[in-house]
Amino acid sequence: MLTRFLKPRKVLSSLRSLTSTLNPNPNPNPKHILLIRTSPHHLFSSSWLSESGNTVIQWPSLPPPNPNPPPEPASPNQKALSLISNLFSNPSVTPGPVLHAELDRAGLKPDPALLLAVFERFGSSPKLLHSLFLWAQMRPAFRPGPKLFDAAVNALAKAREFDAAWKLVLDHVEGDGEGEEKQRLVSVGTFAIMIRRYARAGMSKLAIRTYEFARDYKSIVDSDSDVRLFEILMDSLCKEGSVKEASEYFFLRKELDISWVPSIRVYNIMLNGWFRTRKLKQGERLWAEMKKENVRPTVVTYGTLVEGYCRMRRVEKALEMVGEMTKEGIAPNAIVYNPIIDALAEAGRFKEAMGMLERFHVLEIGPTDSTYNSLVKGFCKAADLAGASKILKMMISRGFLPSPTTYNYFFRYFSRCGKVEEGMNLYTKMVKSGYTPDRLTYHLLVKMLCEEGRLDLAVQVSKEMRHNGFDMDLATSTMLIHLLCRMHRLEEAFAEFEDMIRRGIVPQYLTFQRMKAELKKRGMTEMAQKLCKLMSSVPYSANLPNTYVEDRENAYARRKSIIQKAKAFSDMLKDCKDPSEVRKSRSSSDNAVSSTNCVMEDIERKRNTDTGRGARELIYCCLIHALTKFIHCTVWSNDVCCSSFTRVCDAQLAAGIQSHAYLEGVTEDQYLRMEISFC
Repeated sequence: MLTRFLKPRKVLSSLRSLTSTLNPNPNPNPKHILLIRTSPHHLFSSSWLSESGNTVIQWPSLPPPNPNPPPEPASPNQKALSLISNLFSNPSVTPGPVLHAELDRAGLKPDPALLLAVFERFGSSPKLLHSLFLWAQMRPAFRPGPKLFDAAVNALAKAREFDAAWKLVLDHVEGDGEGEEKQRLVSVGTFAIMIRRYARAGMSKLAIRTYEFARDYKSIVDSDSDVRLFEILMDSLCKEGSVKEASEYFFLRKELDISWVPSIRVYNIMLNGWFRTRKLKQGERLWAEMKKENVRPTVVTYGTLVEGYCRMRRVEKALEMVGEMTKEGIAPNAIVYNPIIDALAEAGRFKEAMGMLERFHVLEIGPTDSTYNSLVKGFCKAADLAGASKILKMMISRGFLPSPTTYNYFFRYFSRCGKVEEGMNLYTKMVKSGYTPDRLTYHLLVKMLCEEGRLDLAVQVSKEMRHNGFDMDLATSTMLIHLLCRMHRLEEAFAEFEDMIRRGIVPQYLTFQRMKAELKKRGMTEMAQKLCKLMSSVPYSANLPNTYVEDRENAYARRKSIIQKAKAFSDMLKDCKDPSEVRKSRSSSDNAVSSTNCVMEDIERKRNTDTGRGARELIYCCLIHALTKFIHCTVWSNDVCCSSFTRVCDAQLAAGIQSHAYLEGVTEDQYLRMEISFC
């Protein structure tokens, strides 16, 4: 457990172990809970969580995660699961013949439950999973079920191995002999997986083509399934931001088939898509068209509109929609009220949010766990842990169980503020109380620890992440590799990079470039060559962020170049007796240094007097001081912003002009707005 890694604390005491457990209300319906009314101001004026002058966090005693858990499905052979997990974690075991040989040597007999458990645990290792599935298919008595088959397709499509995924699908659709038995594995859900993965990858045309391909198999996709699959297509495209493509295909289908009547769900999906992408005019245009065509809205329609307006920070308009739906005889529910409370909390309007919560509370439906989560999120975003902890306590007292999502808002705050001890203590208490963190929890913890340079803790958390059934994904592995590089533990970084390739995860090109630069800098050329060979074995995009700096030598060369240009400019200023000469020579061309040299030569020819030298010396000193400060602030920037530099110069020059009254004949306007184009 991670408690042994935590340092003794001075500012924040260790969380107290659970001494008692709150019994959740057997009937969490708010109607049957005595509501103690209190004003929002009183509610958050004091708290049992950290405030100024009180540095001790006292988290509420957490109730059991679920007092009546649903019956679990038959568990797989744990010994076999452990053996396969060890093989997947072994860097020397590669997909294909090596893995197959190890599985044969172990004498394993695959069954769908066992393989499904492996797929759920190692979702970020598509190559290994595909190899395992192919090995199982070669066993004579093995018959995969539809759920396992879809898991295999999803693993491949998630890694964008679409060719391999389609081969798997087509082998079980177009086969003969055992065609009927094979075809049962391919379902509407299989095509839905492919559609969603194409949409996630930004391949909207291929998602549409997949839908049209699936419609040709009438034995799989009947009329009812067609409606459902079309809704999945629209939902996938809209959720991934391809609303324009979804809208075009929607209207094209309406045009080609005038007898086709779209379901209200399709309209709701498209409304949500326009609002999610903040296209207010298009959303309102679609809403007007729905009214024109007499499409009867549902509570979900109004909930979508309310959520959309709230997302656009137009809460008042959202409240108008609530009034409109009430007039239409549609009763608001949690779908309608939750976005309003979320938007008010997001905007820091906590008094109004709490008032809406109490108003919501007296209704028959009452608030949900999402309602309280929205308030927790708002308070955490506002850095008000006292308010967030009060909501957490209220949530528990009213019979709602906090979920990992609830606590992830606290972890987001701790990660953003670099509060390692607080975050790790909350994590420890969650685990001790029986709560299972989700993947996002681990991601936030690893992110926080990597940003704070706590390598030992980051490695330990990643181990616990794997132990609890969460495979290292791209984001987590990338953060860990970058931290290892910063700590100059390049062998471990290389091992993690190699393991990503082995599992079928393509590292980011930025990660590859940074590792290669560090290896070359340390003289580890052989390992750098191996790294290049590994990267060349997988398809990747060579795009880099604009802020990327290739190596420190290049950064040093850039700083040296800027200083040389500054010196040239200072020499020019010392000899310039007329500021208009500088303004006339401003150039927008890329070869600004050449332009500066021309100005200097011209000034040299005209230099015949020392008039005004004292003023120019002051300007020179002020600008060099400003430039030095600016270079210090932009050491790692790939672009030096001229306007930012001008603002720094303005401040420095203003101070110089105010403190030196002998600057006669030189106005502020002559110098304060000089643009240094070659920076």
